[in-house]
Amino acid sequence: MVYLEHLGKYFLMLSRVFKKPQRQKLFYQALMKEMEDLGLKSIGIIMFISFFIGGVIALQTALNLDSPFIPDSLIGFAAKRSIILEFAPTFCCIILAGKVGSYITSSIGTMRVTEQIDALDVMGINSINHLILPKVIATLFFYPFLILLAMCLGIFGGWLAGVLSGLFTGTDYIAGIQMEFKPFLIVYAMIKTLVFSFLIATVPSYHGYYVKGGSIAVGRASTQSVVWTTILIVVANYILTQLLLT
Repeated sequence: MVYLEHLGKYFLMLSRVFKKPQRQKLFYQALMKEMEDLGLKSIGIIMFISFFIGGVIALQTALNLDSPFIPDSLIGFAAKRSIILEFAPTFCCIILAGKVGSYITSSIGTMRVTEQIDALDVMGINSINHLILPKVIATLFFYPFLILLAMCLGIFGGWLAGVLSGLFTGTDYIAGIQMEFKPFLIVYAMIKTLVFSFLIATVPSYHGYYVKGGSIAVGRASTQSVVWTTILIVVANYILTQLLLT
């Protein structure tokens, strides 16, 4: 029953999120701030992890396909598929869920325990719309670009790792990348990214908005939000894979 209560409160919250902002100028300023906090400040960690994980994927693929009967071009093909299908959209969004989700919950939760949200409600402002809608739009707009960047850097990291290690040539790797390229896989990754971005913005916001207690409760809510966001991303990943690829 507790889970049903949370589910109902979550969807009731969403019904108040998607309404026309009461003050367009303040909404635009909040949107720009959220794009900086949730998007621009996450570029560094995504670039760093994508580059090195792409190299690790290529090296491990090369070491496990060490056979004279298997062409080296399959290394680039396997690395490309792994990065586009799973690593970039799923793994990077789980990382963002930990980094961004805890920030969203703690910032909104602090406003709740310090009664700033109550002050917004007293002034007649739709606090849910005011606080959460800019976060939703910022993640839905910015995270697809982050994931595309992660794909490019991951594939480049794999190429560079192979060239520097000597396990395979850059020409074979590029040939594998070009082998059986399906544009729908990019579309599939972008669909997953949009769903995951929505979860990253709304689930932590829910935990922060309805937190009760003091600073300790905010810390617990931040932990719970990261855990539940990660669980929902994994479940959504399975469902979307079943719907779109099978």
